[in-house]
This record gives sequence, C-alpha cells and structure tokens, in this order.
Amino acid sequence: MDVTAKLLRVYHVDKQIRGLQSRLGTAEKFLQTQVKELALIDARMAALGSTLTQQTVIAADQEGETKRLDERMAVIRGQMDKAQTNKEYQAFLTELNTYKAQRDKFETTAIEALAKAEEIRKQLADLEVLRADREKVREHAAKEREERFKEIEGRLNELKSERAACVAEVPSNVMSMFQRLLDLRGDLAMGTVEVIDRKRHEYNCSACMMAIPIDAVSGLISNGRLTRCSSCECVLFLDETAQAALKPGGKKSAKSA
Repeated sequence: MDVTAKLLRVYHVDKQIRGLQSRLGTAEKFLQTQVKELALIDARMAALGSTLTQQTVIAADQEGETKRLDERMAVIRGQMDKAQTNKEYQAFLTELNTYKAQRDKFETTAIEALAKAEEIRKQLADLEVLRADREKVREHAAKEREERFKEIEGRLNELKSERAACVAEVPSNVMSMFQRLLDLRGDLAMGTVEVIDRKRHEYNCSACMMAIPIDAVSGLISNGRLTRCSSCECVLFLDETAQAALKPGGKKSAKSA
C-alpha cells in the first residue's frame, strides 16, 4: 500500500471521528452556554444583593438619625415651654428649625433608600425565577450531552483505536505533516483529483477547484506518490470516479461525488 493510500485511510477514519465529536460538540456548546448564562445571572444577583445591603444600611442609619433628632427636638420643645424670655424662646426655635431641616433630609434619604431596596428585591425575585428556569434548561442540556456521549462512546473508542493502527503504518515525518493539515483544514486536508478532460490533461483539485498539472496526476497514477496541491497544499488522491475516468476508454470528463 502506497503512502497516499495509507494517509487516505487515516483521513477517512479521522473524518468519522470528527463527525461523531461534532455531534457531541454541539451538545457541549449548548451546555456551556447555559452554564455561562447562569453565571451571569448569579453575578447580577450578587451585585444586586450587595447593593440591597448598602441601601438597607443607609436606610437604617438615616432612620436612626431621624429618631435621634426627634428625641433632641422633643427636649428643645420642653425647653421652649420653660423659656423665660422671648429671646431665649427664639433661640430654641432657631435650633428646633435647624434640627427639623436636618431631620427632613435624613427622612428623605431613608425613604429613597427603602424605595431602592424594595425595587432591588423585586429585581432579585425576577432573577430568581429566571435562574430557576435557566437551571432547568442547564439540567436538560447536561442530560442531553451525557446521552449523546453514551451514544457515541463505544464507536468513538473503536475509531480511535482504528486510527492509531492506521497512523502507525504512516512514516512519522509524513504523519506529522498530515496532522498539521488535519488540524488546520479538517475535511479539506485531502482533495480528490477531478478529471475535467482526460485527453487534454485538464484536472482540478476538489478542495480548492484550482488546476492540477499533469505531472502531479501522473505520479499519483503510476505509484501513488505523495502529492500536494500547489494551490491549497492539501494531499491529493484518486477516488473511484477519477480512477474510472483515467482508464483507457473512460469518460471524457468526470466530477467526483
């Protein structure tokens, strides 16, 4: 078996592996999306929780200040009732009005903080519902991913063993080159020769659709020589359609399936 044929065996097995892994990859990607969405919701809830704590503390502090001023104002009112002169009364009244203004500010801030806290609680309640729904989707995604893995696990292991056996038959330097192509191009790591016109020696690479020189095709026909497309650098091979078209009496032109 020539080196091109050996690479073709690796290529076909590798393609099957990628197909199975693609099915699993879709499920894994969906699961990862749900996990990320949950993380975003959790982060949002944590931020809102921190803000809620801040607003609750602010409200409590302002309410405490309001209570303190109420007590102080009650004392001043008592002193006003006992004032001996109008001047003394006016002094107490001025002090009382100052405290009233301060109290109004504290009360307003407390009310605003409590309103914000209430709004945050509503947002948290909505996020909890959203999170519960998202968690159900995540659980479904995790179950689907596990089911798909179980479906392909046996066949995937078989293919991996088969691939290892095929790789062992390929020279290490050639396999290193081909592995780079597989990593970079996937299914386009190899391309069949498309016979456009055998008599005129017109051939195309199925991977990039660019023309292939006759000497490259001749090397494949004669001894399966390792040949790469000069345009896209994929490894070229002859499939059954190309082989049939290249035989004496074959069709004038043919395209690979």
